[in-house]
Amino acid sequence: MNARYAAPSPSVAEGWELRPVTAPSRLFGANGLRTGPDGRVYIAQVTGSQISALDPSSGRVETVSAKGGDIIAPDDVAFGDDGTLFATEVMDGRVSARDSAGRTRVLRDDLPCANGITVHQGRLFVGECRDGGRLMELPLDGGAPRILLENLPSPNAMEVGPDGLLYYPLMTANEIWRVDPRPGTHSEPQRVAADLGVPDAVKFDADGTIVSTQVASGQVLRIDPRNGEKTVLAQLNPGLDNLTFVDGRLLVSNFTGEITEIGRDGRTSTLLPGGLNWPLDLTMSDGRLHVADGTYFYTVGPDGALQTVGMLFSPGYPGFLRGVTAVGGGEFVVTTSGGQVARYRPQAGETDYLATDFDQLYGVDVDREGTIVFAELGTGRVLALRGGAVETLAAGLAGPVGVAIAPDGAPLVAESGAGRVVRLTPGGVDTVVDGLTSPQGIHVYDGRLYIVDAAAKELVEFDLNTKARTTIAAGLPVGPPPGVEPKPLKGMPPFSGPQGPFAGVTAGPDGTLYVSADGDGSVLAVTRR
Repeated sequence: MNARYAAPSPSVAEGWELRPVTAPSRLFGANGLRTGPDGRVYIAQVTGSQISALDPSSGRVETVSAKGGDIIAPDDVAFGDDGTLFATEVMDGRVSARDSAGRTRVLRDDLPCANGITVHQGRLFVGECRDGGRLMELPLDGGAPRILLENLPSPNAMEVGPDGLLYYPLMTANEIWRVDPRPGTHSEPQRVAADLGVPDAVKFDADGTIVSTQVASGQVLRIDPRNGEKTVLAQLNPGLDNLTFVDGRLLVSNFTGEITEIGRDGRTSTLLPGGLNWPLDLTMSDGRLHVADGTYFYTVGPDGALQTVGMLFSPGYPGFLRGVTAVGGGEFVVTTSGGQVARYRPQAGETDYLATDFDQLYGVDVDREGTIVFAELGTGRVLALRGGAVETLAAGLAGPVGVAIAPDGAPLVAESGAGRVVRLTPGGVDTVVDGLTSPQGIHVYDGRLYIVDAAAKELVEFDLNTKARTTIAAGLPVGPPPGVEPKPLKGMPPFSGPQGPFAGVTAGPDGTLYVSADGDGSVLAVTRR
């Protein structure tokens, strides 16, 4: 299967048209890379809870461990001598083993932010990518780990070098170190290289030289392990995650899902194009569509190309973006999965945090007076921020997600767990639209309320004056594929809190509706004929 989402084609009501604005994504991002015993490149995808195998000759992609399966949020993979696939599950703090017959067992479930993983001479090594993280050896029977090092600043993807030493990047320290992993040795770890571009993976080429991806700078570096001297092999886009060698070819992954080959002459070619991980909320600013995609914030060009406005490692980025609404002047009010409400000015690389420490924030909108209204899924509350003070507008809601301001200034909220959209008034909560399955994104345009019903895979129009209701698009690639029940993504501090779907909707100045098709990773446009 070459697509990440297989479903029937969407349909639209009479008088409407639907077209893709951006291309569907092949993957749910791309994180850990490892060449398997079959010569294919195995790609871990955190946000999609998926592992795929890429045939580097044909470009064919096959899902090996699918969303909804036993492995949750895999961040890195390695192979045992018998073909067993080992995966770190970063959000659940687990390491799992999947045998060649497809059976999965959990080795450990008590390793917070388990991330980097490698196998050397039948021994399994794992690191925790967090402040105070540990490097350890895991017995293959699931026994207690042997701790090599602890209190490390975010160790990530590692590898044993030709000298038998374990080389590991420290992201927060911006360095690469090595240590002797053999039992009974007590040698001190040694720093190999410093002042990098935030290294997140270390591998070795056939000459025994370190090759390392730099997530913040986008550089792929060759580093001499003897003296730390650096050579830039390629300058790619920031967001690089990992790398692997297959038949002498160097492949590099990016958070966007792009897989790039770097030739010996430094030339680069794209094996798999990048795309959106989700996408989440949408907003219009200065006539241009903007897309919140968690670790990235994009604008969409006239040809549908994604242009990066900001990303996790760019200056002033607020954090994992979820809800977003433009407020003019190149400024956006956003919610993050870290529980923050902020004003984000991407051109200036600045963020002002207005309120923090909430439980799973989703939709946000701003009324004519500048009051910010936002939904807190974790507590079932809808909150308002005005004059620096936060007040509760509603409590006890069943899964509040999307937020929009009605023409009369009243907040509207998609109550996903109750299958309805409600209006918040001083007297309480009134139902506006019911009989929905799981409404998420909502938007008001020209007196009409537009609702993405994610579970029903529909876009619904509701006239706020006449109360007429029409399903204007059905069979949309939103939410999980039919028959799949995703497992919760608990988050990976400090990079993000819990991650969940949010199929947003907004309207352009001409009334074109834009929908986050988070199932296939595209943005769709729905227009009246």
